[in-house]
Amino acid sequence: MKIRRFGTLILIGLGWCLLSASALYQYQWGLPGWVPMPIEPANNPMSQAKVDLGRHLFYDKRLSADQSMSCASCHQQDKAFTDGLSVATGITGEKGARSAMSLANVAYLPVLTWSNPNLTALEVQALVPIFGEHPVEMGMAGKEKELFARLQADTRYRELFAKAFPAEARQGLDALYSLSTVTKALASFQRSLLSFDSPYDRYQYGGKKDAISASAKRGEALFFGEKMECYHCHGGFNFTDNIQHSKLPLAERGFHNTGLFNIDGKGAYPKNNPGIKELTGDPDDEGKFRTPSLRNVALTAPYMHDGSIPTLEAVIREHYAIAGRAAKNGKGPSPMRSSLIAGFEVSPQEVDDLVAFLNSLTDESFIKNPRHSDPWVSSSGTN
Repeated sequence: MKIRRFGTLILIGLGWCLLSASALYQYQWGLPGWVPMPIEPANNPMSQAKVDLGRHLFYDKRLSADQSMSCASCHQQDKAFTDGLSVATGITGEKGARSAMSLANVAYLPVLTWSNPNLTALEVQALVPIFGEHPVEMGMAGKEKELFARLQADTRYRELFAKAFPAEARQGLDALYSLSTVTKALASFQRSLLSFDSPYDRYQYGGKKDAISASAKRGEALFFGEKMECYHCHGGFNFTDNIQHSKLPLAERGFHNTGLFNIDGKGAYPKNNPGIKELTGDPDDEGKFRTPSLRNVALTAPYMHDGSIPTLEAVIREHYAIAGRAAKNGKGPSPMRSSLIAGFEVSPQEVDDLVAFLNSLTDESFIKNPRHSDPWVSSSGTN
């Protein structure tokens, strides 16, 4: 069968099929059949050109005031786009209150940070690390013109921006190099960071029964059993109760108090890290943080919102098994912890099995995918 294209007309054999330009150039997500499509924002539909531009911006240290830090500084590919630190640190040395979250499958998340239920768009979230002042991360507040001058001076960006945003290119440089185009491109690249090829995926969805070990299979039974209750908050194909996609009528959002702190015996968390209560003002929201996905969790240590637990074994044995780590700090279990955090008896073998299951969620192809890597490394660019 011969296929020829004339503009938007496709000749297939002896028949003609009229396709729209948007259908011809629709972004190819490359998803396995068991994964539903993400939702694309109406004002920022995906395109490969935007992803390519966003990838360059993501790894470009010129997006920080002293040109020492890029988005990738806190979101490193080999760590499933986290940084291995307890909390993120900005260009001034100021430390944040929370750890850098993984960007794997961020296209499916209806809320994007640990403790801001109102931050729901990647295009908006991108402004926070670049221009935020509390804490300072990349330190570009008030330096927008300097940022755009840096980008305009790079010959590679002239082509990348024009290809990604042809309508803005026709309007002139001010429209082409803007906060709108920069954040839309960064968001597009982040939405392309898809991770669905772990050993567990091949076992559960690919029918390869030897893809995970016997220990991991026992750990799976524990994870999805009522004894440990893990799956209640870490369920679904993305292992979190925060999810949105094309087949889901309404987004699901989960924020929970896991009993990590109980400073005053009444459930108080540190004043600089009280959970979503900081924004909602609701006392019942003390200590509630967004449930992270457990995909690639073996690569994202240290754990919890403040990076205060170093290993998965400690998360199980020294936190969840005792109904929240606060239980061993003199005040007893937090009275404000989720009802699902009830504690459980666990043997060393069960800990090993559960960790084996969690390790089976590591997607090696994701952390080695060249399409997600630094495009500046082999060039004469900034890095």
